[in-house]
Amino acid sequence: MWSTIGQDHLLRPLEASLRAGRVAHAYLLSGPPQVGKMTLALDLAAAVNCSGRDAAADATAGPCNRCPACERIRRGVYADLHTVAVGGDSRVPTRISIAQVRETENFLSLTPVEGAWKVVIIDGAETLSAGQSESANALLKTLEEPPANVLILLLTTNPDAILPTIRSRCRTLDLRPLPGAVLAEHLISEWDVEPERAQWLARLARGCPGWARSTLQDPDLLADRDDELNRIADAGAAPLDERFQYAGSLASQFSGDRELVRQRLYLWQRWWRDLLLIKEGVPQYAHNTHRRDELAAQASALTGAEIASFLRHIQDTLTALDANANPRLALECLMLAAPVR
Repeated sequence: MWSTIGQDHLLRPLEASLRAGRVAHAYLLSGPPQVGKMTLALDLAAAVNCSGRDAAADATAGPCNRCPACERIRRGVYADLHTVAVGGDSRVPTRISIAQVRETENFLSLTPVEGAWKVVIIDGAETLSAGQSESANALLKTLEEPPANVLILLLTTNPDAILPTIRSRCRTLDLRPLPGAVLAEHLISEWDVEPERAQWLARLARGCPGWARSTLQDPDLLADRDDELNRIADAGAAPLDERFQYAGSLASQFSGDRELVRQRLYLWQRWWRDLLLIKEGVPQYAHNTHRRDELAAQASALTGAEIASFLRHIQDTLTALDANANPRLALECLMLAAPVR
């Protein structure tokens, strides 16, 4: 039984590959944060090592989720599973280091201990190419000449940042955000969430089940989100020094957690997109429906051109940060561009 939901366009061909014994040695799993990349990676790790099903008789050919291998993989204590993540080496907290890649190579050189396949999951694979060709080249060598019965899973939110030579040696799996109705039904059936709240969370999650489940497990996440929305809503009325102080805070965070700052800017983007939708007379498509009155009041004080212009500034800032621009300068320029009310 697959734990991955809403990705049937990927599961069907994967099932066919598993039944035929034609699993690729490397897959690139791409998609927005918390859309289910790690869940699918663990599903694949369990599927190739599962001892509790008969692939010829099981129509799904997925993991059974009952045998010791499946259970241990879910818990992250399987001897033949190795996970690499950004920040795993404290000396380089914002990327995957050459030391981590070499450790991975050593792991793959050993014979499987528990199962038939050794599996490596590299979360944040785009950071391999962030000005560190040594790490990317080390991984490339492994991808070119992989040991037998090895499965390498690269997870990324930005496949364009992966070196073309690495991408070409992987089979790409693009995970799509779930339709709101599908995610809401999942929250209702699996998490016993009331229908109205499930629909609201599904809208806020933008089709990413990991985010929705995280808010159910940690309600403080929604409170933090609302605090950030307050800062976004007040930005146009805040003095310039306060906006610069906020930019400096984000810039400091960026050096330790790029993805956190990206998510903050995505929140800005969604807020200003909502303003534009309300300004253009289609409020039913707004994202932050629980703050519609506040959005309407702010939209009335701005022109459509001002809103559209600032949306472009937000996107330009995201692009600049991805291109390794000075984060403080880029974020201060964004604060300067905020329309003043």
